[in-house]
Amino acid sequence: MNTKQQTIQKAVSVSGVGLHTGVSATMTFLPAPTNHGYKFQRIDLPGQPIVDADVDNVVDLSRGTTIEQSGARIHTVEHTLAALVGLQLDNILIQLDGPEPPILDGSSIQFINALRDAGIEEQNATRNYYEITESVHYRNPEKDIELAALPLNDYRLTVMVDYNSRVISSQHAYLNDISLFPEQIANCRTFVFLHELEALYKQNLIKGGDLTNAIVIVDREVKEGELDYLAELLHKPRVSVNEQEGILNNIQLHYPNEMARHKLLDMVGDLALIGRPIKAQILAARPGHAANVALAKKIKKQIQKNAANQVPQYDPMQPPVLDINRISQLLPHRYPFQMVDKIIALDENSVVGVKNVTMNEPFFSGHFPGNPVMPGVMQLESMAQTGGILVLSTVPDPENYWPFLVGIENCRFRRNVLPGDTVIFKCEFTSPMKRGIVKMQGRGYVRNQLVCEADMIASLVKKK
Repeated sequence: MNTKQQTIQKAVSVSGVGLHTGVSATMTFLPAPTNHGYKFQRIDLPGQPIVDADVDNVVDLSRGTTIEQSGARIHTVEHTLAALVGLQLDNILIQLDGPEPPILDGSSIQFINALRDAGIEEQNATRNYYEITESVHYRNPEKDIELAALPLNDYRLTVMVDYNSRVISSQHAYLNDISLFPEQIANCRTFVFLHELEALYKQNLIKGGDLTNAIVIVDREVKEGELDYLAELLHKPRVSVNEQEGILNNIQLHYPNEMARHKLLDMVGDLALIGRPIKAQILAARPGHAANVALAKKIKKQIQKNAANQVPQYDPMQPPVLDINRISQLLPHRYPFQMVDKIIALDENSVVGVKNVTMNEPFFSGHFPGNPVMPGVMQLESMAQTGGILVLSTVPDPENYWPFLVGIENCRFRRNVLPGDTVIFKCEFTSPMKRGIVKMQGRGYVRNQLVCEADMIASLVKKK
């Protein structure tokens, strides 16, 4: 799984009819800055309102996932979102001049191809993964549906479907590596049973459905004259099925378990509505959009519950956002006053830095000899230098500016910092910059325990 956030290099568009609304639309994917996430924009409506791809915005689950915000509604978002997750893209603005993304062939593969043509661009920020800490379950006993998200330092999905049909036996699909989504899952098409077809039309759904964008499973005997009626429904001059039960028009499946793989595709798209990439083992028996969204809501609730105790995670095996050489180019400090070893996360509002405390620090020779403790002022200096990187990131030419610490408030030292400790500093803006002055909140952690904190005021001054 990627460690850095990603967007696309340039805008790219796809056009077509929407599955349920039957309205033709052009959908344009545009690059977006770090921590933007996935957002839709209805450019055909007054004010061009934005709709966040968020589970709290789900308003309808009738054979697809529909979201709405500020009076703007987007139908059937799951195939689009699945393509973004499958390419491990993080920040995309999706503009639509209609109410629904094009259904195209009923899968995600044409979205994947368009996004690949646009080019993938790595961004200077780490991905904001949420790793499941406690198992999350959803059950619907009446429909025999069960979903679970289990702790795992990866993202894997396993799906089982069983329709009690002689045409489709029990099927399983799995994805053990999200990077394989484009090759193993993305081209699996949506499907519908013949006995559901007329009912869906009567519900004012699948207005844009035809045999080019959906697999129709013939799960009962077709009566004489019924094929002409089905041809009219599906906008075809004629339809056929050689056997009493099979696939309408004898469409060839991409895989024997294409239906289970498409259900996995839907789940990837629906779980994107959590709002951030997750690390988990997802197990699903007979999933559907309602169950997927219910699980997504439970996971988001766990995220919100744990947010107050969120401690920056440091994996020394991952490459830093800024190494010591780049930090030295930005900050004027040098030995023995260079107090940040690496930056492991940096975005518009926050920064995370690492300080490895060793017995070779020059201040230990005179500070509490025989009982070395890192001085509080040096902890504060390390935190301030970490915040200085964040302040410098607000300008396009940081080499031409000095970051100065001009104020400290609410400073507390909670625990001793000793030689051998690795201190993780996180600084976040608490106010927008005005005339070169900005406020930050800083915290330092050792082994997930808060050791120091302070509110800081910094000034950004241009070099003369």
